[in-house]
Amino acid sequence: MSLLRDRLAAGEFTITAELSPPRGASAAAMLGRAELLRGWVDAVNITDNQGSHVRLASWAGAVAVQQSGVIEPIMQMTCRDRNRIALQSDLLGAGALGIENLLFMSGDHPKFGDHPGAKPVFDMDSTQLTWTARTLRDEAKLLSGKELNPAPRFFLGAVENPFAPPVEYRARRAAKKIAAGAQFMQTQYVFDIDVFTRWVTELGELGALDRCAVLAGVGVIRSARMLDFLASGKVPGVQIPEPVIRRLRGVPPDDVGAEGARLAAEVIAAVRQIPGVVGVHLLTAGYEKQTPELLRMAGVDRTRYFPAGTNQPAAAALAGKSPDGH
Repeated sequence: MSLLRDRLAAGEFTITAELSPPRGASAAAMLGRAELLRGWVDAVNITDNQGSHVRLASWAGAVAVQQSGVIEPIMQMTCRDRNRIALQSDLLGAGALGIENLLFMSGDHPKFGDHPGAKPVFDMDSTQLTWTARTLRDEAKLLSGKELNPAPRFFLGAVENPFAPPVEYRARRAAKKIAAGAQFMQTQYVFDIDVFTRWVTELGELGALDRCAVLAGVGVIRSARMLDFLASGKVPGVQIPEPVIRRLRGVPPDDVGAEGARLAAEVIAAVRQIPGVVGVHLLTAGYEKQTPELLRMAGVDRTRYFPAGTNQPAAAALAGKSPDGH
């Protein structure tokens, strides 16, 4: 049973975060970072070769986190590295291992990663993969039409960037993913509250918010070097408005991290007030120790739901409230 799904269905303010699997054949360090988030974060994305850099497989990281009992995993899947045969096989594998929370994205091109000569696959895009997972779950069929027995149980997620041009089409693009089956949606970094609010409003006007929970992406710019990197355009999909750049460059280099944390806390507090936004997704991999303080700064004080041994009562209390009835 997905506790993430139950919490979102109950309308509770929900927090997810990211964990990057290690560049090595052990999940121990990642599990240590997951422990730092216990009680503060409802679920963690286990990234899938993030930035086109080779790391421990997302499914393996998700299984390790799930078996640890520390926190609930969200298994990311990209379309970059596998064709529809391999993707469907991995979906069935996730279902067999009890991994219900899935998040789909097309994936960064290999030219951005550590194997720039690798051949990209992109047999599907993220919307098609979302629809495929929904078909496996709801119709118990592969794309070939062959029947599944049993069908997997999934809670389906997607990503969106409300700020990428052309901005006027981003809500409709997100709505297509929701129509394909996305039940929750995490966004790219939110720095411009006005543009983000308009995007959420447009989603509501399209009737999409009744079927999908939106979590605003929030990250801490921790150094002048990180600011320069994110502002350089080298990170696909990340756009930092000039006022934010001026604000962070207006403090001494040693103070950028503290100012970046204050900015992130302000964003969290602001998006909580936007109708239709049910939570935040913390893009803070490597920032796990500081996450509790960041949330306190934002007015989200929650040494709360999931100390060891309390998951099952929470799940029982919310049972039966999932959006799709599964």
